[in-house]
Amino acid sequence: MSTYDLSFTKVAETSEIPVGRMKIVKINDMEVLIANVDGSFYAITNPCTPRDGDLSKSSLEGNIVTCPSQGSKFDVTTGNCILGPKTWFSRGKKNDAKSIEVRVKGANILLHKHSSWSV
Repeated sequence: MSTYDLSFTKVAETSEIPVGRMKIVKINDMEVLIANVDGSFYAITNPCTPRDGDLSKSSLEGNIVTCPSQGSKFDVTTGNCILGPKTWFSRGKKNDAKSIEVRVKGANILLHKHSSWSV
């Protein structure tokens, strides 16, 4: 008999996010970026939402994604902002993204619900 872990919810399938690609999903009215880095999946909150900086529209270079509107760079494996936005009024300000626990069960990508609730 298998147990079902209610603290995780399915948000995508592995086939939807090839290696080196990303996808935005919504969970509890929050946008989350899922990235496939060399076959491992990582999830961070989409920190560039207020400025319409959809990170999934950018390219993934290794484990780094660059916001297409601000130029901020984020490590998708940790959520750390490694380079702040390239705007005159917020230069030097770095806001990390929140990392969300990911599990892969078969072809399903699952996100930890509690992580998203506490953002």
